[in-house]
Amino acid sequence: MTDIQIQARTTSQASPLTGVSRVLSQVLNNRGVTSDAALEHSLKRLLPPNGLTNIEQAGVLLAEAVMAGANVVIVGDFDADGATSCALAVRCLRAFGLQNVSYLVPNRFEFGYGLSPEIVGVAAMRQPDIIVTVDNGISSVSGVHAAQALGMSVLITDHHLPGEEIPTADVIVNPNLPGDRFASKNLAGVGVIFYVMLAVRVQLRKQGWFQSEGVAETNMSQFLDLVALGTVADVVPLDANNRILVQQGMQRIRQGQGCAGIQALLTVGKRNAARLSSSDLGFAVGPRLNAAGRLDDMSVGIECLLTDDPDKAMALALQLDELNKERRNVEQSMQQDALAVVEKIELDDTAETPPIFVLSDATWHQGVVGLVASRIKERTKRPVLALAPSDADGEWKGSARSVEGVHIRDLLARVDALHPNLILKFGGHAMAAGLSVRERDLARFKRVLHDVALEMTANHDWSQIVWTDGALQSDEFNLELADQLRTISPWGQGFPEPVFEGEFKVVDSRVVGETHAKLVLQPVGGEQQVDAIFFGYLDTHAELPSGTIRAVYRLDINEFRERLSLQLMLQHIE
Repeated sequence: MTDIQIQARTTSQASPLTGVSRVLSQVLNNRGVTSDAALEHSLKRLLPPNGLTNIEQAGVLLAEAVMAGANVVIVGDFDADGATSCALAVRCLRAFGLQNVSYLVPNRFEFGYGLSPEIVGVAAMRQPDIIVTVDNGISSVSGVHAAQALGMSVLITDHHLPGEEIPTADVIVNPNLPGDRFASKNLAGVGVIFYVMLAVRVQLRKQGWFQSEGVAETNMSQFLDLVALGTVADVVPLDANNRILVQQGMQRIRQGQGCAGIQALLTVGKRNAARLSSSDLGFAVGPRLNAAGRLDDMSVGIECLLTDDPDKAMALALQLDELNKERRNVEQSMQQDALAVVEKIELDDTAETPPIFVLSDATWHQGVVGLVASRIKERTKRPVLALAPSDADGEWKGSARSVEGVHIRDLLARVDALHPNLILKFGGHAMAAGLSVRERDLARFKRVLHDVALEMTANHDWSQIVWTDGALQSDEFNLELADQLRTISPWGQGFPEPVFEGEFKVVDSRVVGETHAKLVLQPVGGEQQVDAIFFGYLDTHAELPSGTIRAVYRLDINEFRERLSLQLMLQHIE
């Protein structure tokens, strides 16, 4: 088993912030926030678009398309970032006055990812003047060639890392292009298209379009609800610029100004829009959108985000909720299969824990392997690759999730360099990657991957540190602090939600929902008792905790029949 240590964050730049409590000041200092100005999430502090390479050319291309009444097709991606990007592009161009704008999302099981030549063929039936990619395209070399050969212009908007060959699109906007000067490289796909639309509005303004056509000049902040959702759901690092985008979007949703689809998805997910947190977007809305792309057709999710009819939005949100329930059932079954394999390895006293768990099953669903890899990674604290048969004859598709210090894409690149053509294609980044292999090569691929992982992790320290923001004093267990932590800033990747540590006496414990531990805890040295819950505790533990425990937790507010109460969300018990 992996050694897990609890350790409090410390900072050498402790700088008390005005107007916030001791705890909040400490939490923000721990995340590099040392000035009051950094707490101001005003749009005037947003990075200007002109730092993005080719942003002006993109603005000109689409502004001319709007003014000419061109036929524009948006080609999206089948995840929540792709869905929000697609909805934003369509909504915004329509608001600018363009009537002939539509979207197309590749079905992941039929066409795969990105602007492939096959999806260009589908788009060509609509006879577009311009194809605009959102959240994809930077690796679509052959797709761009195919589109241009048919006389279409191509604008790529993407945020993924480019490969060795960059497509010959008419214009590319991507903060990760070589030489790009934009200060934030962490924009999600929806953030990139938002910036492009800002540039389009600038060009339309220069041409006097709004006055001459009697079109109301668009207030771009109305699209920030979509930007917030896509940014949080895609788990990109929440640097200062992304925090502004997310906080502003969340504020609109809290004020009832979000689109009908987001409101409906929050309602279906039993979340209070007026008390929205970034975790609501990440754990209630995002998964329901993603379920459409994993199991069915992402256009269901995009239509939900495009409609202004609350009844239609609710009907689509309920459809997405059913898909999400189906996804959970599929995932749970696959996860049980995977855990059985892992437990068999762990129970073998003669076997060493492998440097990477490679799990596959002919009955698994290719749209859900990434979620299974993520769950097993959390359990084993090792990189995990899960594979399932693809619809392509004789191919398997895999999704990998890694741990800190093991760059999963580099590992796959090493396999590819040593054994060319063993992997059909792969891509990704340090913590996540995807690939496809031939069924006949699967056993050999597993052996090679294990050997390469063993070599590349020879000096890796597998012990895991659970980082906390220290301990709370007995009088700091209160609703006021929990509410401040929820609203002061959006939390997420690179700007983690505050977690605390402490010793508690277990006053009461019971099982809820089969595997969740519901506890009543009393801080050691204090008199107050507080409710706590540990989701999935019995998935990895034989019995409920008792006696005195050391726990890592975050403060949360439980809302039941309009009554608010403090609740600890436990994440680790020692």
